[in-house]
Amino acid sequence: MKVLLLSAYHTDSHKSWCDGLMRELDDIDWQLLSLPGRYFSWRIRGNALTWAVGHRAVLEQAYDLIVATSMVDVSVLRGCIPSLAMTPLLLYFHENQFEYPDSGRQHRSIEPQMVTLYSALAADRLVFNSEWNRTSFLCGVEQLLRRLPDCVPAGVVELLSDKSQCLAVPIEDDLKPLPTSANDVEALVITWNHRWEYDKNPDQLLQIIEGLESSGLDYRLNIVGRQFRQRPEAFDVIEQRFPHRLAHFGFVTSRQAYIELLQRSDVVLSTAIHEFQGLSVLEAVALGATPMLPNRLSYPELFDERFLYDDSQSCVNKLLDIALIRPDEQAVEAQRFSWARLKEGYRRVFEQLVLSRGR
Repeated sequence: MKVLLLSAYHTDSHKSWCDGLMRELDDIDWQLLSLPGRYFSWRIRGNALTWAVGHRAVLEQAYDLIVATSMVDVSVLRGCIPSLAMTPLLLYFHENQFEYPDSGRQHRSIEPQMVTLYSALAADRLVFNSEWNRTSFLCGVEQLLRRLPDCVPAGVVELLSDKSQCLAVPIEDDLKPLPTSANDVEALVITWNHRWEYDKNPDQLLQIIEGLESSGLDYRLNIVGRQFRQRPEAFDVIEQRFPHRLAHFGFVTSRQAYIELLQRSDVVLSTAIHEFQGLSVLEAVALGATPMLPNRLSYPELFDERFLYDDSQSCVNKLLDIALIRPDEQAVEAQRFSWARLKEGYRRVFEQLVLSRGR
């Protein structure tokens, strides 16, 4: 099988997924085209132009299947390269352009949503990394269509739903916890490992830390993740008020050092108001941390109510319970999301799509 793999916004997570597909399904003849993960507005609108003109010879080769991320402008590509319209195409959604919290600073344009909608209509199969991602996309499409002034056809959401399914982004197979005896720190070690942006809700992180301080718990914090030129004020407050709690504060440049930090964490904490799967949490859980997650977004799909909280105070209460009863063994299993468990699911979807177009 020869597969064209298109990644229009090749950030770390998208690159890791592409690399994993090519490594784990190495009997497939892969051809990858990717574009850097920057200049979002230009990238989502211009990727088809970049490829259709600049990489036409690659696109006009014969393929059995096309696998594209949801940033790819599939409808324009298939129009510009007619042979692509005859090749079955799977559109993979790491995220969707409908479910983003408003920071109050962005210019709200429907252009990214329309590009994704047209691509979804042009694709043969839609695959989402979580049911939350799938549901929020379909709801977002329905809400968008209701706002349009006229000539909106019926049945669009149903058409998209009928050709959609969920298949998670896998985590690496080699993520293993330390033996229980290897972590000799008496204080509860809590790690928050997300991008330092508003959609990861650092204000609630600050509330939880304040609650832990009031409780008298002995704990240490690792606050790690990629930072940008501007960061929410809550991080400055945390750094100034709680330096005695901070074991690590900032980005961890070494992948191995990051893994070791997670292995020595008792808890992985999220406060996100925007998350389509939760790879950073799944990695931490695979490495032995107990998840403590908001009861929203994709998280209820991943773990049961023992590991979910409804507000900041309930989070504090559950963290206090974990500190009192340290589990002797790993609290929850995440290997069901590993490449070893999921790669054959990807193979089946690919083969079914190729066979269905060939009938």
